[in-house]
Amino acid sequence: MTTSFSKNLLVMLFLSCVFTGAQAQQNSMQFMSAANAKVAKASALKSKWDGPTSGPQILKDKKIIFIAHDMSDAGTYGVFNGMKEAAVGTGWQILPLDCRGQCNQGAGVVKQALDMKPQGIVLAGVDAASQSKGLSAAADAKVPVVGWHASFKAGAVPGLFTNITTDPKDAAQIAALFGAAEASNKAGIVVLTDTSTPFMATKSGAIVEALRQCEACRILSTEDLPLAESRKKFAGVIEGLVKRHGSKWTHVIAVNDIYFDMLDKPEIEQIIAGNKLRGISAGDGSPTAFKRIRKSDVQIGTVPEPLLLHGWQLVDELNRAMSKADPSGYHTPLHLVTLQNITYDGGPKDVFDPSNDFRAKYLSYWGK
Repeated sequence: MTTSFSKNLLVMLFLSCVFTGAQAQQNSMQFMSAANAKVAKASALKSKWDGPTSGPQILKDKKIIFIAHDMSDAGTYGVFNGMKEAAVGTGWQILPLDCRGQCNQGAGVVKQALDMKPQGIVLAGVDAASQSKGLSAAADAKVPVVGWHASFKAGAVPGLFTNITTDPKDAAQIAALFGAAEASNKAGIVVLTDTSTPFMATKSGAIVEALRQCEACRILSTEDLPLAESRKKFAGVIEGLVKRHGSKWTHVIAVNDIYFDMLDKPEIEQIIAGNKLRGISAGDGSPTAFKRIRKSDVQIGTVPEPLLLHGWQLVDELNRAMSKADPSGYHTPLHLVTLQNITYDGGPKDVFDPSNDFRAKYLSYWGK
């Protein structure tokens, strides 16, 4: 598949998320009532364990290759650290293979991992559909592959034992509804996205779809800024937005916290100084995002991934695969971090770390 064809396919996916199944606009009172209810549910404390309570005992001395779309991404790096934390005392080697944003461009990265003779592979932020040949080779070699954000679909995915992810549509909807509710429906919104992966394209499509149901919300533009290229283009895009929209631009809803890292740059702060922007991210919950939310500094919310928990789950799912057991079927609940709940669930440490005792739950049946 050519790069241009792949890009066109992702754009079509983004547009289908925007226009397929869109609902009629609600009046302001209906919209606000529904939005506030969903935001309140997502903001609630995550203190109850709803994951697996039984599984195979942990196997020892395994080599796992962690294929990362980009290890500089805080989400990917956080999951990697969660895996290392979970594997302490098991003898597992967890070795990173960093694509630096190039995994989805046809490179045979899974075959490269197989050359390292692992017992398991993690596909982190890499589109599984772009690695079909490598995944077939892994299946032939009987090396299980578990995904993290390897598809916008959680659970069974072709070529993967299972894929671990929060639902990108749900995450996007919560971010959009919080932005609309926080602005009391008086919002001029710019959506920042990266349609180079199906996961991000799905998020931004769902953000736009949710906002279209708000009769008083105005989507000023959707800016497609692939993360791998955005640092070079960001200042010019932001300057253009300010010139076009002026004070009408009040909110930013982004598919990833990285965009707010770039908004923090002094040269960008000067450009947007007159806008007093309010920002919400539909992922991943980076340490810098927590710091901004605590200071109410542009970013006021994020829909974070439980990165350390996902790392532990990756170890559990790989162990199930290597033990010839079934996947756990566990999907972590959605969460929204705001100034009102940032002191809970790991917030003081600038991370979403649910207080549901997940470490003890896994250790109870791993028996390590």
